[in-house]
Amino acid sequence: MNKKNYKPLISIIICTNNSEESIIENINSIKSQTYKNYEVVVVDNLSSDSTINIIKKKKFHKIKFVIEKDYGIYNAINKGIKISSGKIISILHSDDYYHDNNILNIITKSFAKNNVDLIYGNLIYVKKNNIKKKLRYWKSGKYIKNNFYKGWSPPHPTFICKKSTYLKGGFYKENIGNAADIELMHRYLALLNFKYKYINKTLITMRYGGTSNKNLKNIILQNFQILKFLNLNKNLIKVLVFFLYKIKARIKQFINSYAE
Repeated sequence: MNKKNYKPLISIIICTNNSEESIIENINSIKSQTYKNYEVVVVDNLSSDSTINIIKKKKFHKIKFVIEKDYGIYNAINKGIKISSGKIISILHSDDYYHDNNILNIITKSFAKNNVDLIYGNLIYVKKNNIKKKLRYWKSGKYIKNNFYKGWSPPHPTFICKKSTYLKGGFYKENIGNAADIELMHRYLALLNFKYKYINKTLITMRYGGTSNKNLKNIILQNFQILKFLNLNKNLIKVLVFFLYKIKARIKQFINSYAE
């Protein structure tokens, strides 16, 4: 591989559902990237607002639309992966945006230099209605064996895989709800031992209040599913360890929200 000339197509999957209030930061962050060899794949759940028109006005050179009823966010993501043409796939939720204009360049250079199946990095949560207000700084750190049993995971929006990785490792399990992202990351890192690279840099900015953390019910359901696929749900000690470490990590993320 000629690392200097490694310029693979990146597929950026955006799943939308009446996303007009947040989509402009999302697509502006794509348009501003210094790396230009990308396609945009929009999977829209029959939005009734101006989401699609806002995206179309940006006139992306390479763009695909799937506009139809979906059965949850991971059903939509799976659709996007399957029709993507890129060698590398970045899932950029409609509430999220790239942290700066050099992110795609950093991603491609990391894949070229490290010859890995996937990469991940750090994430900043901002207030939903005030993106200048930082709330949480999620610094991933390197994957350590058994860390998932202590409530650890990379922030999913920074989890960027080659398409070949999805084809080898399998897609998101749509039947386990909002824990499907954690399950896939656990499967790829802990069970299948895919080669990865942790980039100690903020890759994504995310509005707080997404599907998994928008209310207490969703948080409880997600954690119940995580405990279930990790086979921890029947062991009280392991459940307590899981939550103690997870709570400790979350507190640290809020304390460090001004780290960048």
